[in-house]
Amino acid sequence: MGAAERRILDAADPFAALLAHPDVEERVALRSRFGFMAFHGGHLEAVTDVVAEAASAQAGASYYGVLHPRGLDVHLPSTRVDPAASPALAAFLAHVEVVVTVHGYGRRGLWTSLLAGGANRALAAHVAAHLRPALAGYEVVTDLDAIPAGLRGLHAANPVNLPRGGGVQLELPPRVRGRSPRSPRPGPDGLSPPTRALIDALAAAADTWEATTDR
Repeated sequence: MGAAERRILDAADPFAALLAHPDVEERVALRSRFGFMAFHGGHLEAVTDVVAEAASAQAGASYYGVLHPRGLDVHLPSTRVDPAASPALAAFLAHVEVVVTVHGYGRRGLWTSLLAGGANRALAAHVAAHLRPALAGYEVVTDLDAIPAGLRGLHAANPVNLPRGGGVQLELPPRVRGRSPRSPRPGPDGLSPPTRALIDALAAAADTWEATTDR
């Protein structure tokens, strides 16, 4: 572990220290009440910010992202991503009604499984209903008991659960992000076709979601 990583992890507020790093980029766009987040983006959980930002722009949804530079290997637990350390994140969470937070993961035996955790199970089912027909050959898991405990995104302090309507923690394996040797070659837009299909499906899910009092 390098000195920069140690300073961040040893800080009283690691998220504030991360954001203070000169090469870390924070992005926010407030549009509709549906939001997308990717706070492990950039070179940490690669392509997660690309997916979240593209889907948000396509749907006219809101977006918050943190882009980590190459070589800064600091993965803060989601529960340490504190809106008290970031006016941009606080404004985003106050603005949106629901959110889909995009993460990357890799687990043996789950290379083609997208995991839809988070506290808003109605939204998880809605998102999954858009993803499944768009991603042939991939499994979209919504059964929380089938999701590894550390990837369920149910902690109350996790930013995915802080908006008024809560949200969905969407964990993406490398293959669907175009980061695996088995990923199809990028298309003209620079994205692997499954990644493009994923973005389109997420945008459609945002477009068709209607927040109601019984959800």
